[in-house]
Amino acid sequence: MVFSLTGCMKNSSKDSQKDNEQIQTSKDTTYPIKIKDSFNREVTIEKEPKKVISLAPNITEIIYALNRQDTLIGRTDFCTYPKEVSKIPSIGGLTNPNIEKIVQLEPDLVIASNQLGKEDLKKIEELNIKVVVLSGADSFQGTYDIITNVGKVLNSNSKANSIISSMKKKVEYVQKKVKGMPTPSVYYVVSFGKVGDYTAGRDTFIGKMITMAGGKNAADDITGWKYSIEKLIEKNPDMIICSNKFNSKNGIKTTVGYKDLDAVKNNKVFEIDEDIINRQGPRLADGLEALAKIIHPEAFK
Repeated sequence: MVFSLTGCMKNSSKDSQKDNEQIQTSKDTTYPIKIKDSFNREVTIEKEPKKVISLAPNITEIIYALNRQDTLIGRTDFCTYPKEVSKIPSIGGLTNPNIEKIVQLEPDLVIASNQLGKEDLKKIEELNIKVVVLSGADSFQGTYDIITNVGKVLNSNSKANSIISSMKKKVEYVQKKVKGMPTPSVYYVVSFGKVGDYTAGRDTFIGKMITMAGGKNAADDITGWKYSIEKLIEKNPDMIICSNKFNSKNGIKTTVGYKDLDAVKNNKVFEIDEDIINRQGPRLADGLEALAKIIHPEAFK
């Protein structure tokens, strides 16, 4: 059985395509499978994996959402959700995994994202350890693709389909709630102060999520992430959203340039768990809802 992870084939009928996809994703995976992964490599998985190492937080979250955590024997330091994952041995960072530790754990399969360096990938594979790289476009559809593909690899197709269906319903619910509402300008803080001013430009997924959540991205004049305090002062956004970690909110309120913004003066600085809007996993729709509730709390009363 061969799965291509680079995209879906086009059918003449969208309804027919949707029906076919639902049928396909509800079937059990038949092994062996040949997979063309996100690094354009053909990977053969001979049998259902029983011992899996995840090299990305979103992959770890997907494995738990699929109820396949019984297969998980290793994860990265950044795999922090759900809390139970702390009991799973760590193999180090996203970009510098401890290859010796990976070997010691004797996995059937390592599932990575495109954050895994090509050199590390080569080293792991030279030790006869199977690696598949599963990433997707920076969009909800890209996230659905990753969940579908992890489900295929781990023989959890029906559960993957159920997760995606629930996410799509929540996205639709949120967008209906904010439809026709005013669009306040929103500045999302990635970093500030001495480390530099970084935000989500118009081409980033977070930037697009702000729009989906009923806001106007204050940084829609740039692509990428680098901003400037001068531009921010000029834009003077209606509200600021930042991480609920690292004491970010209090830091913003006392930082030169930021502290004089109307959003700060009007107590319109809000916190969010950035993991639910950064990670392409099953909580991403919750992240959209959280953004929308910050931007338009009145729509959810």
